[in-house]
Amino acid sequence: MVEIKVKHRETGATARLAARGRATLQTATGGELEVVTGVSEAGFNPLDLLYSSLAACLVLSIKGAVVKLQHLEKFHDVEVQISGEKAHEGPSRVESLKAAITIHGDFDDRQRHDIVALAKELCTVSNTLALSPSLAISVHAG
Repeated sequence: MVEIKVKHRETGATARLAARGRATLQTATGGELEVVTGVSEAGFNPLDLLYSSLAACLVLSIKGAVVKLQHLEKFHDVEVQISGEKAHEGPSRVESLKAAITIHGDFDDRQRHDIVALAKELCTVSNTLALSPSLAISVHAG
């Protein structure tokens, strides 16, 4: 069994939207991003951010798994493509997600599967989505 060390980082995000203009996001650590809403507009919309979060978490977790399994010398790069299917009924939501993972390097199939299995354990985003976290929403006067 590989020991997993948990690192802590300040997390959270704030979204703002004025009567005119685009929504903006700011992370607890100061990162900023503008949100787009146009269908053909380049940039990130909320679903892109969901898919991007999962893709980013998986590539980082795969790199972490490669290091923990002591395969870094064989590793070239990894690509994760995320797609989703919106539900046709019920509340607006993504009903299913698919991750296509391509690991380049000198690995056999067993090693690739071991890397992905460990990466799934390491990826906070995939674990969160798989276990449907509770969501509490509060409303405040402005």
